[in-house]
Amino acid sequence: MQIEKTLHIKLNSEDVGKYAIVPGDPARCEIIAKFLDNPKKIQQNREHTTYVGYLEGEKIVVTSTGMGGPSTAICIEELYKCGVDTFLRIGTGASTSSKVSKGDVIVINGAVRMEGTGLHYLPMEFPAVPDYNFTKKLEESSLDLGYNTNVGVTITKDSFYTQIEPETKPVGYELINRWNSYVKGGAICTAMEEATLFLVAGSLNARAASVLVSATDYVGKVSNDISSKGYPSNYIERAIRVGIESLRKIILEDRNAKTE
Repeated sequence: MQIEKTLHIKLNSEDVGKYAIVPGDPARCEIIAKFLDNPKKIQQNREHTTYVGYLEGEKIVVTSTGMGGPSTAICIEELYKCGVDTFLRIGTGASTSSKVSKGDVIVINGAVRMEGTGLHYLPMEFPAVPDYNFTKKLEESSLDLGYNTNVGVTITKDSFYTQIEPETKPVGYELINRWNSYVKGGAICTAMEEATLFLVAGSLNARAASVLVSATDYVGKVSNDISSKGYPSNYIERAIRVGIESLRKIILEDRNAKTE
């Protein structure tokens, strides 16, 4: 009997294994899948494109979340229903710190909850944090590969244009002051998915981690060159290589734990 596909990502338990890589951009799935053995595209629906491949003999599913919290939550929920219990986001972010330059690898160890989807899972006082062991492996892999590596907090927000043009919005004063407080508190980058990923995965008792590459330098404000030049695609391979090597370590560690 054929197993029913999930509503949005259109996958079932036969399509996936335990491990998933979840970029935001559908076009990035193919790029990531080429780092796996025997990659192939198996599904595309709405913002969710899926490839599968193998790493250390384990099936890896690469499914795009789309941009922002709601579609990320749907993707994580449905992959979990199919049998995934380990999630790795590989993506890009914008620097919010003079310590982070364009092309640097950023390993996320927590996320500011400047978003709303997470409130449907856990109350605001609950922190959005990744799996510690997975995060350590990301840092170790990035350093081993020789990349400029930053570990720190990201700002997860729901709106791109309230980030780069806050002064044009009716609540601009509040946006600007909140943002400045996050930066002064030490946040080193911003993206749109981490808090949701960590909170949804945590509520499901699943592992999640995130590695980004900085698409910008920081010049005192986030707007920088994002809107005019776009994200430089030649840097994304750094985050992919770090992610793949870290996932390899997790797979081998899981396998060893089963035999002990």
